[in-house]
Amino acid sequence: MSSTPLHDWELAPAEAIALQRRLAGRVERVDRLDPVRHVAGVDIGFEQGGEITRAAVVVLAWPPAAEGDFVVVEQAVHREPTRMPYIPGLLSFREVPAALAAFDTLTIRPELVMVDGQGIAHPRRLGVASHLGLWLDRPTIGVAKSRLVGRHGEPGTERGDWAPLHDDGPGGEEVIGAVLRSRQGVKPVFVSPGHRLCLETSVGWVVACLGKTKLPEPTRLADRLASRRDQKRR
Repeated sequence: MSSTPLHDWELAPAEAIALQRRLAGRVERVDRLDPVRHVAGVDIGFEQGGEITRAAVVVLAWPPAAEGDFVVVEQAVHREPTRMPYIPGLLSFREVPAALAAFDTLTIRPELVMVDGQGIAHPRRLGVASHLGLWLDRPTIGVAKSRLVGRHGEPGTERGDWAPLHDDGPGGEEVIGAVLRSRQGVKPVFVSPGHRLCLETSVGWVVACLGKTKLPEPTRLADRLASRRDQKRR
């Protein structure tokens, strides 16, 4: 699943920030989605004290089986030396190269990709999901466990309830994501469009992919693979 290179990865932090601002203008916030037959989940972990980046991609068949179970049809893990130290707001430069290498080993080209991380809910509107979506030219969604930027009210208590995530932009206040109650009685997740999707469609897909936990199945399974908790799927 090769992608057309967008830029060089060997950048100083100031250069990376300037690049983010330029690339953010290329992110599409409206739906451009082919019929979905496969949904991929992406998560990034680290080994050896952060020296090695471990990217995991899990591809699930869509729709789920009749009993509601998601079927894993392909998966990939790629390890490489970590390219950039941890710098808040620049995680995509640390994580996306390994994710791209994992995607390159897949034989299935998923129509939709969910990423454990931010989409446009980012100070410069280019989180990991958006950056990856531009490289792959795939619809992507960011599903994060915590807020990076913005302000919001409390969503309702029922599964599927959500509140908008607001932030100030060049044109004034804008909605950059959703604070989604993915499971009753648990803390919400933060959903934001990555690329080629609007917010409402992004939330709809996350809700459709929920299983028994607070995370949608694509990113939950990718998280297990990336963090090596699921030894059977290594």
